[in-house]
Amino acid sequence: MKAKPDLGPTVSLMGSENQPGPENARTQRAASRSSVCTTCLEQLEPFSVVDIRGGESDTSSEGSVFQELKPRALQPQIGILCPVCDAQVDLPMGGVKALTIDHLAMNDVMLESLRGEGQGLVCDLCSDREVEKRCQTCKANLCRFCCQAHRRQKKTTYHTMVDLKDLKGYSQIGKPILCPAHPAEELRLFCELCDRPVCRDCVVGEHREHPCDFTSNVIHKHGDSVRELLRGTQPHVEALEEALAQIKGTNSAVQERVKAVAADIRTFSEGYIKAIEEHRDKLLKQLEDIRVQKENSLQLQKAQLEQLLADMRTGVEFTEHLLTSGSDLEILITKGVVVERLTKLNKVEYSAHPGVNEKISFSPKEKAGLCRGYEVYGAINTKEVDPAKCVLQGEDLHRAREKQPASFIVLCKDATGESMGRGGDNVQVTVIPNDKKDSPVKTMVHDNKDGTYYVSYTPKEPGTYTVLVCVKEQHVQIRSQA
Repeated sequence: MKAKPDLGPTVSLMGSENQPGPENARTQRAASRSSVCTTCLEQLEPFSVVDIRGGESDTSSEGSVFQELKPRALQPQIGILCPVCDAQVDLPMGGVKALTIDHLAMNDVMLESLRGEGQGLVCDLCSDREVEKRCQTCKANLCRFCCQAHRRQKKTTYHTMVDLKDLKGYSQIGKPILCPAHPAEELRLFCELCDRPVCRDCVVGEHREHPCDFTSNVIHKHGDSVRELLRGTQPHVEALEEALAQIKGTNSAVQERVKAVAADIRTFSEGYIKAIEEHRDKLLKQLEDIRVQKENSLQLQKAQLEQLLADMRTGVEFTEHLLTSGSDLEILITKGVVVERLTKLNKVEYSAHPGVNEKISFSPKEKAGLCRGYEVYGAINTKEVDPAKCVLQGEDLHRAREKQPASFIVLCKDATGESMGRGGDNVQVTVIPNDKKDSPVKTMVHDNKDGTYYVSYTPKEPGTYTVLVCVKEQHVQIRSQA
């Protein structure tokens, strides 16, 4: 007796797309859909996660289409990691064997085995001898002896028999999909109320009062709903590809700016001795840190968008393959998983613009302090002051005393609201008496070199004064009572 090979059913996990080589096209398609045989999945070590939704876990595995959804209290949910994309997959109540079966992948595996002249396959009837022919009517693999017996039986005399070598031109084969509740019956109908395929015995039993129809009559409605969802998913692929192109362009711009600024720094430092060389090295290290920071940010955004694009492509390709190659029943069986996956993908939010810009500049005339006792110049700037974000601080902005010094602070910030942390910005302050606008009060602006500016003035007479603070020729008007 020859043991029949236990390949196990193949289940669909809808994981990330691998990038297989060109050796085996059908096997590659099965791999890209993250379809894994249940025997392999059962060998994975499960882990527990808490399901706070109070119902069935709604990951890409969703569970068998034959399993009823029953509310349950808060309890641990058993899960595994997809061996293809490492995504978390919550197992249904029935475990691995209750996952949705990928009949397309099983068809591919069976076809590859038959194309190999049946090596490793045994007769479906006697489970003893090697397969030589296939009955296209019964969809059964037969040995020579059972084939002859098949011919002799009146009921199967006129069935179509095909040699295994003649199956190379076939793109799809398979066995009838049988009802799990009634193994002798084939699934040919669909229960609209329960949203699942059923057999004839199911219709006269459990689904007797439910609206049921043949799968060929309902596939158009359900197939159209999946296609409509697919059409909503496909534009995201183009948007993600465009976003990745922008990421690549921005990354190149950052690299070019880094090179340009580094050249400026080296040119500026040529005329100086050790103090300037040390200052140059410090600037280059700071520039490298900026490059690493910006590049890491772009790479992280790139990796997130690539992963999302891979997930989108996987969902789109799997759905397209299902709709173009799957039978009506196969589409209906897998519809729940596909609809859930595409719905999740369509809700994912992402930014189509780079998270950082290429703004990096070098200011050779800006004082950089002392280096080895020498005054050095030159600083790298990645910020630009935003007058709308600048803040004025101090009690003397609103009330001051006659002939006594008054002061306040101008805090310069960039567009993000962060302190500039350096000086050198063009800050101008004017204090004007309202009744003598042609006699402004003398003011002093001191640059603290840390993004703040100390402003002082002395009112000469009692009255109302107007304080004008201008940053980059934009000002905020403040009134002060003396």
